[in-house]
Amino acid sequence: MGYSIAEAARTSGLSIDTLRYYERINLLDPPARDAAGRRSYSDEDLAWLSFLTRLRTTGMPIRRMREYASLRRRGIASAGRRKAILVEQRAAVADRIAELQACLEVLDYKIANYEHLEQNIPAVQHEASA
Repeated sequence: MGYSIAEAARTSGLSIDTLRYYERINLLDPPARDAAGRRSYSDEDLAWLSFLTRLRTTGMPIRRMREYASLRRRGIASAGRRKAILVEQRAAVADRIAELQACLEVLDYKIANYEHLEQNIPAVQHEASA
């Protein structure tokens, strides 16, 4: 099935400008064209866009994404390097998750502390007025 650029944007959650940009910087292969010359994105294109979006969400730089996309075009011969890129990115994500987990623990501690204070406010105020 072919998707117009507007449909591809809506489905992928990316803007039309981003789709054109990804094509211009070679992250996305130029899509097929319909009889009128308009871009026609395939299900495979949309799956690739979904993967690119995930990579961006992990914080992967565009430069590294472009390297990955270039390697992808080379096929199976580049599988080892593509895997290495993903392993490196996974490590960076795991480090970020650990950092965020530590932040979450601090927030939980502070929230629990404030809840404890709030529970004891009426008793403290009552004692002060007595």
